[in-house]
Amino acid sequence: MANKRKLKKRINQTCATLFAECVAASLYGTSPHIDDLNAFAFSIVKLQDNALRRISHPEPGIPAKKYYRDVSEQLSAQISDLLNQTNV
Repeated sequence: MANKRKLKKRINQTCATLFAECVAASLYGTSPHIDDLNAFAFSIVKLQDNALRRISHPEPGIPAKKYYRDVSEQLSAQISDLLNQTNV
């Protein structure tokens, strides 16, 4: 991790891309399930909010490098789980 700003920027870009895919699927999909797409969009926003909050307010007592690496790995795992569940 270079710094907090770059990590936050990466999170915002990743979530924006996922959200754009969700919108594209709702507009151009064959038979969109609005409830599923709304739940997917809500999950993306919730994931982004939680990740940014964790970065802004780190837990005391954990070395910074280890903490931010852990946050990054957990975020990657959550994104892959989200994509596997929705098949987007």
